[in-house]
Amino acid sequence: MDKFLNFRKVNESETELYVYGDIRKKDWIDAWFGTGEDATDAFSLKDALAAVDTPNLTVRINSYGGSVSEGLAIYSLLSEFKGHLKTIVDGFACSAASVIFMAGQERVVPENGLLMIHNAWTEARGDSNAMKKVAEDLEKITQPSVNIYVAKTGQPEEKIKEMMDREEWITSKEAYELGFSTTQVRKDSMQSLEADFVYNLVMKNKELENKIEERAQEIAESIVEKSKQQNEPNDGSEQNQIKEDAWASFFNTKK
Repeated sequence: MDKFLNFRKVNESETELYVYGDIRKKDWIDAWFGTGEDATDAFSLKDALAAVDTPNLTVRINSYGGSVSEGLAIYSLLSEFKGHLKTIVDGFACSAASVIFMAGQERVVPENGLLMIHNAWTEARGDSNAMKKVAEDLEKITQPSVNIYVAKTGQPEEKIKEMMDREEWITSKEAYELGFSTTQVRKDSMQSLEADFVYNLVMKNKELENKIEERAQEIAESIVEKSKQQNEPNDGSEQNQIKEDAWASFFNTKK
């Protein structure tokens, strides 16, 4: 088994599975050049999973995702595990990797971990009919992931779809509040400098979005208040004061 898809028997009670790297099948290019060591695929996983003889399995994930079909297949394989399944985000669980994460009965996103969910996408060419067909297919390909997120989190389908449309990054706190995770644990370090950089960037962007929303709300409230003031009925006192001031100024009696 390669280093990116690795099973380790911790003791007679627990086995750990590390899913690091891309979620995809190895192709003929990998076979030709000896590449693809960073790939995790369902076919390789099923044989190793069948050999697990402990009642507990912990799946540790650090992946930017990959193939939708492989992610769904791995999710199904893990969901059929007869014992207790725990999934942990060691860095990122993005795209197809976030679907794999949802297989856990116990799901952990540490305070420095991130999930990312989005719609399926592809590259295509052809006429307008072909493009319409691709768009329809992508919606159908995305739906199983939507169903998994909805079933596991209890969130409305509309909310999950909105998050996927935005290609949403989900923090540890958000994951727990929304039901993506079942618990939170503290970890002292990220898996890499790259992960640390992206994590900090995502957090800064979220902070900026919150400030923009707060400022927009303040502006909206200010506009409403000014509009109310302008539309308030005038009892004539202001106009009378203007006339009195003008009369006093004409006769130099105003002090």
